Amino acid sequence: MPSLDPTNGQHERTRPDLAAMTTALNRSLVAAELPVLAEHGLTMWGYVVLLALDEHPLRTQAALAEAIGADKTRIIGVLDELQDRGLIDRQRDPADRRARLLSLTPAGHDVRDSAQAAIRRGEERLLARLPERDRESFLAGLIALSALPVEDVTGRPGDSP
Repeated sequence: MPSLDPTNGQHERTRPDLAAMTTALNRSLVAAELPVLAEHGLTMWGYVVLLALDEHPLRTQAALAEAIGADKTRIIGVLDELQDRGLIDRQRDPADRRARLLSLTPAGHDVRDSAQAAIRRGEERLLARLPERDRESFLAGLIALSALPVEDVTGRPGDSP
């Protein structure tokens, strides 16, 4: 006999897989974000870079690429565009002249903050569809699961994106 899903009492086999549910949701979220990013003159990768640089203001291009799951050669064009717009600075690392240190400029902070605020307003509209008592738990669970290392999700040591 299939086990019961404790969240809604239905049989687990009637619940879609997590990947199926989150993939559909992610596609919708990305579709909602794209016009907001376009209004701010950003691509999705540009926005991801601005978010990542704020967490760690100075990073090498290779470390940044690894942190955001991108090929380091792929992000060079994104970094060039962001630098041309005055949103990031790239300076040679005094400790390693081959490496570049990256940081957000004040304009980069402003664009990132404005885009993120608009995205969050859309997210709040979506979250308002959940009963208020469920919102905090949903977000806490999503934060916890999304922070897990790939190996913890796959159950296989050494897996990486």
